[in-house]
Amino acid sequence: QVQLVESGGGLVQPGGSLRLSCAPSGSILSINTMGWYRQAPGKQRELVATITSRGTTYYPDPVKGRFTISRDNAKNTVYLQINSLKAEDTAVYYCNAPGRLGVVFDWGQGTQVTVSS
Repeated sequence: QVQLVESGGGLVQPGGSLRLSCAPSGSILSINTMGWYRQAPGKQRELVATITSRGTTYYPDPVKGRFTISRDNAKNTVYLQINSLKAEDTAVYYCNAPGRLGVVFDWGQGTQVTVSS
């Protein structure tokens, strides 16, 4: 079973940037769509970005224009560039593969992003 390992989070001031990385323990080349999710305190986990194997991306409106997902198949890594960070972006960020019944893999530990001055 593939284990998902997220990294790159931290404490950042409003307006700052971060790049998150997701390095699965197994190959994700066969996985068409990978995504990033986040869960803020007291809220449900939500999808914030997806990318297909061909590079087609999707972002929900709250993050569109500030979040950029990318995928390096050679490194078996998925990235999430977050710019113009806002306090409401504070959350634990996870990667996973969207599936018909939710997600494909067990959730990893995620990486904490805290936006505060």
